[in-house]
Amino acid sequence: MSEQLELDVQVPAEMFGMRLDQAAAQLFPDYSRSRIQGWIKDGNLKVDGEVKRPRDKLNGGELIEVRTELARIENHEGEAIPLDIIYEDDDILVINKPAGLVVHPAAGHDSGTLMNALLHHCPDIAQVPRAGIVHRLDKDTTGLMVVAKTIAAQTEIVSQLQERSMGREYEAVVNGVMTGGGCVDEPMGRHAKNRQKMAVVGLGKEAVTHYRVLEKFRAHTHIRLKLETGRTHQIRVHMAHINYPLVGDPLYGGRFRLPKGCSPAMQKTLRNFRRQALHAKKLELWHPTTGELVSWEVDLPEDMQQLLAVLKRDAQEYDYEL
Repeated sequence: MSEQLELDVQVPAEMFGMRLDQAAAQLFPDYSRSRIQGWIKDGNLKVDGEVKRPRDKLNGGELIEVRTELARIENHEGEAIPLDIIYEDDDILVINKPAGLVVHPAAGHDSGTLMNALLHHCPDIAQVPRAGIVHRLDKDTTGLMVVAKTIAAQTEIVSQLQERSMGREYEAVVNGVMTGGGCVDEPMGRHAKNRQKMAVVGLGKEAVTHYRVLEKFRAHTHIRLKLETGRTHQIRVHMAHINYPLVGDPLYGGRFRLPKGCSPAMQKTLRNFRRQALHAKKLELWHPTTGELVSWEVDLPEDMQQLLAVLKRDAQEYDYEL
């Protein structure tokens, strides 16, 4: 099932000498550059009725016509999965994702995902690529995500992600006691041996993570992190790289160890915390329609609050300097 798209615009005189792909990106700002490039190459975008190359120059005054279909998401059905909606309007949806919810269907997870929930909550979002999902959180990471409800909103938010003008802050609990905050600026790519993992690799993509200490415990640290880039598993990989892996991380946490002399309650809490202790706490962006700077912040989930309470109690019992 698809929706027919018809666009017509006359090239203004001031675009004389401009490349077709560059002009089209300005004339159709609701659509991404990659989508427009595809229209040109597939012959769905014509200039005065003729198929042109992306690099062909314009004279001004030509008629650009787009005739194509916007494919709806197929093979995925809406499911009545509860969503913790923090904010919603005609353009965007901000949710607080729980642990255990897979964002996008994949092998082994073709239902019960955030995408299925979105298709049920807002059926028209099927017309937006990837059901408006512009960034992801790992299955067991909790916290804020923004979803675009229209193609125009998606294009704008993706642009903000690429320009790094969207603010994303996280909180985490790591193994080890940090001396202070810092920045990890290490490129990342797929792990050489385990294709399920990411790693710091010399020829990888740029990845930058800033972190600061919120509270220290006997053998752990509560930290706040801010991303400049958004690589898969970035925080988990970077923290493990500097030898402060996230509590409970099944992929990057290394061998499980209990601190010396910890209470039975602390032992139980640490053994039973079986997800990475990571929460997307704050989200800030420029609203795609109003242009206003908007932000949201949500509390830590109950399991992380309980974890911190146990760590604090342990530190107090040992008169540890907090």
